[in-house]
Amino acid sequence: LLAFATYLGKVPILVAVIYFGASLVSYTMYCLDKAAAERGYRRTPESSLHLIDLLCGWPGGLVAQQQFRHKTAKASFQRTFWMTVLLNLGGVAWLIVSGKMQWLSSMLFGE
Repeated sequence: LLAFATYLGKVPILVAVIYFGASLVSYTMYCLDKAAAERGYRRTPESSLHLIDLLCGWPGGLVAQQQFRHKTAKASFQRTFWMTVLLNLGGVAWLIVSGKMQWLSSMLFGE
């Protein structure tokens, strides 16, 4: 949906780039945390996972949770995760509707 909206020019390309990059980081963080959990190594703090999810990484986090079966059964984590998704979507929607995202995109990419 995001790629289609970007293609139609409804969403600045910067938004897609940020979501893609943050999702890769989030996916990697969940993957490494799952591996650490299985081996008894030092874990990634849940607050770090939630922060990257809030900063547009939640699609990658969601995929990683399902793929690795990681953090899917912990209700408190899931509540906070879905709150970060809602906050992120609301914040990004506000940035787009207010024109601030387009302004930032034009400053960075000359769109």
